Amino acid sequence: MSRYSRYAIVISIAAVSGACASTGATPRPFPTPNAPAAAAGAPRPSPPSAMPRPAARGGTSTAGAAYEITGTALGLRGTPYRNGGADPAGFDCSGFVQYVFAQHGVKVSRKVSDQFHDGKNVDPAQIEAGDLVFFTTVAPGASHVGIALGGDEFVHAPSSTGEVRVERLSAAYWSARFVGARRVL
Repeated sequence: MSRYSRYAIVISIAAVSGACASTGATPRPFPTPNAPAAAAGAPRPSPPSAMPRPAARGGTSTAGAAYEITGTALGLRGTPYRNGGADPAGFDCSGFVQYVFAQHGVKVSRKVSDQFHDGKNVDPAQIEAGDLVFFTTVAPGASHVGIALGGDEFVHAPSSTGEVRVERLSAAYWSARFVGARRVL
């Protein structure tokens, strides 16, 4: 095996094993704000149970924490994506989640694959504000994460060409890639 073949294999493994969209790869088609709707007749997968409005949580402290966490996340809209970023100078998806929760004293793992095991599993029909929502984008399994805002919306730090923004779980791109949700509060 030539030296160049070995380099190509190492680079390929590194690109596939990265969590989040932090590999720098932009999944295609990646949604862009104000982009035209999908072509008529294109299959539109059903969103996970159409993401109904969440019911109120049991304790006010948990509901209050979710409100504060989502407020912090929304306050970071417009922050640019930065590969490996975990602060307001720039975020990747898992760095964004970890930073937001840390601002409220909640410890969350750094990598998407680890965050997918934090907390407890949530049925898609029971997603509430503050829950983590996971998608398969650049690698099989959970490779992208965002924070549910309630209803059908989530906030996240998408790909190297994006910025922290709000999107809909029911959008064709995201609903087709949804792999699960976790509650860490």
